[in-house]
Amino acid sequence: MDAVKKGERILIVDDLIATGGTALAAAKLVEVLKGKVVGFAFVVELSALKGREALKGYDVFSIVRYTTEED
Repeated sequence: MDAVKKGERILIVDDLIATGGTALAAAKLVEVLKGKVVGFAFVVELSALKGREALKGYDVFSIVRYTTEED
């Protein structure tokens, strides 16, 4: 695989973060290929589903954050 080169710094960008499972899987693929995930950027975050918790240890940025009264 040559999509990610060893030591390459990668920002993972997606439209939505919900539970964080898909984003975490993408990060693991990058790391298997010896890349370094420098963070995640999302357009929309559904904070009630706690996707940030799944990405603990990574920098996470979202443009729009939907919250509930419990958040």
